[in-house]
Amino acid sequence: MLIRPFVRGDREQVTSLVNAHIAAVVPGVSVSVQALLSQLEREPGEYIVDRWVRERVTLVAEQRGRVVAAAHLLRYGDGADTGEHYRDAGEIRWLVCWPDAPCWPDASAGGEALAVACHAQFQRWGVGRRLADGALPAPGVYGVPEQWPHIRALYERIGFRHDGPTEVVHLARVEALARPEAPLTARRTVGINGTRLTAVLDGRDVGYIEVDTNLDGGPRVSRTGTWADVGNLWVEPEHRRRGFGRWLVGAAADWLELGGTTRLLDYSDTTEESYAAFLAAVGFIVLTRTARGFKIS
Repeated sequence: MLIRPFVRGDREQVTSLVNAHIAAVVPGVSVSVQALLSQLEREPGEYIVDRWVRERVTLVAEQRGRVVAAAHLLRYGDGADTGEHYRDAGEIRWLVCWPDAPCWPDASAGGEALAVACHAQFQRWGVGRRLADGALPAPGVYGVPEQWPHIRALYERIGFRHDGPTEVVHLARVEALARPEAPLTARRTVGINGTRLTAVLDGRDVGYIEVDTNLDGGPRVSRTGTWADVGNLWVEPEHRRRGFGRWLVGAAADWLELGGTTRLLDYSDTTEESYAAFLAAVGFIVLTRTARGFKIS
């Protein structure tokens, strides 16, 4: 077993390993070598958190000439210009490893060795706090998804504990989303988290939805057409339970179809039961549940 820094010659093996973990969470999605290498250098989409990063290290576990595990680590700054949650912290941004197989019965040992090496790197950095996640450069893949029990077990064996929310990732086929009628018109503008479609009733704004179609930069997504996120969905309290939320989702679906978008993602916390029920009613299914906030106290 050899634990060493990632080198460019590892790129195809590590991308294959990353894509195997993505495919277990979101159907038909993969990332390119270019997209993965880009994440190892910086994450411009994380325009707040990424600027707090001071060092990045990617490690691999090589076993009999094969890369069986890989991890990407970040060290955050310790000054007042770094957010409190990340200040003086080291983070396993993601760790992936092949499970044991009949042809390779000890692959998981590589994951174990690499996880221990991550702690050694934190020790060299001298960070005061240690965090872990599974944020791969693909839509809907973050935290530790329930489809990765081997990764959660690795984190727990080296001392990490889940101390945060569990989020639900929802997915809909755009063509299957409900398109109810309502006495509304839509106004389209630039939003905070994507294109905003505002519902207008008798000259008044009564709600809006934002959809982000910029998920395939890199390119990140292949073999699936185009994906989008719901960035925000809001209906003014006095106008709720009148079908306006459903209408907004339908209006977004019409707009997305014009651009060839085929899949739409949305997210909820496990405590948001009413919102999850709303998403199910308009055509979303539960794609995964993912645990966030692994840390060592």
